[in-house]
Amino acid sequence: MSKLLVCQHVPFEILGTLNPLLKEAGFRIRYVNFGRDPHAQPDLEGYDGLVILGGPMSVNDTHNHPHLKTEVELVRRAIDRQTPILGICLGAQLIAKALGADVGRSPETEIGWYDVEPTAAAASDPLLCHFGKPERIFQWHADAFELPAGAINLATSPNCTNQAFRWGDRVYGLQFHLEVDEHLIERWLRVPVHQEELRKLQGKVDPDTIRHETPHRIERTRQLSQLVFRSFIDMFRISPKRVMLRSR
Repeated sequence: MSKLLVCQHVPFEILGTLNPLLKEAGFRIRYVNFGRDPHAQPDLEGYDGLVILGGPMSVNDTHNHPHLKTEVELVRRAIDRQTPILGICLGAQLIAKALGADVGRSPETEIGWYDVEPTAAAASDPLLCHFGKPERIFQWHADAFELPAGAINLATSPNCTNQAFRWGDRVYGLQFHLEVDEHLIERWLRVPVHQEELRKLQGKVDPDTIRHETPHRIERTRQLSQLVFRSFIDMFRISPKRVMLRSR
């Protein structure tokens, strides 16, 4: 039975649709809840994979969130061990930072449903090959990552050049949220920290517009999440290729 370590930052950012797929595949899942214990020092020993979830904090706000430094080092150790890694939103930004890339404010905050275009490289990628041209995907982020050296850009959008990347053959960062369902999106819209973020945007993002569009988009998101996340799970059955970690 494979064991998976999951880094969680806030209660409302969860595995979502990935959770039942992992359980179905027989994974044992252990959460490191940095929201409860920001000084936790998780050990990768005995774990076969790493998933890093999203969160409302900036990857650069290490003063208020010291666990972010811990997670960057955790990613580096996982890469050295050739452990499969999946980062979602903040998780993708932490992977990018661990690989030496810059992470900063996105040219435009993306909250809601946005077109995401797979790159030419996505067609031969085990995970992103399932994307059509384009796909309407749910987003919630104000920061964005630069592409790490040696990484392959797998998806892009008009407002955010780097929406997904692969580094080596088993490290993935996704800026967007495939793990959401209708219930989770509604929960996010009601979380106080998110409502405050929406207020600061002064009407640029309308929650009711998101609620109206969600029923029309959520079934395709469910289909993509099944395809993409099952392909990630399949990586655990493939022997890793030796990849040199860039100097840091």
